[in-house]
Amino acid sequence: MKLGAFSVSLSVKDLTASQDFYEKLGFTIFGGDLKMNYLIMKNGDTLIGLFQGMFENNILTFNPGWDQDAKNLETFADVRTIQNLLKDKGLEIDREVDPETSGPGSITVIDPDGNAILIDQHR
Repeated sequence: MKLGAFSVSLSVKDLTASQDFYEKLGFTIFGGDLKMNYLIMKNGDTLIGLFQGMFENNILTFNPGWDQDAKNLETFADVRTIQNLLKDKGLEIDREVDPETSGPGSITVIDPDGNAILIDQHR
């Protein structure tokens, strides 16, 4: 099962301090906006989202339909298909997408240690 581009979404206390820290590790701004309280930072193929005040805990994020450069993939598994596959494997979906819709949508599953995994399709 291909889940799409992977990133870690970090809940940060001070976006500017986090930006400075990750820039020292070699990350550069790839997207986002300080005024909107989030930045997407990139180092090679590694993506880290920095989010201030948007959620409490860190989240593992997958984006079906995107590669690691946020470019559209020609073919990909729709989030609704992924949702069905996960249910068939016996996983509980914490937040579901309406199977009657199409296009953008997201689901969340929680791993055994309480970590949220967001599968977030943008198109």
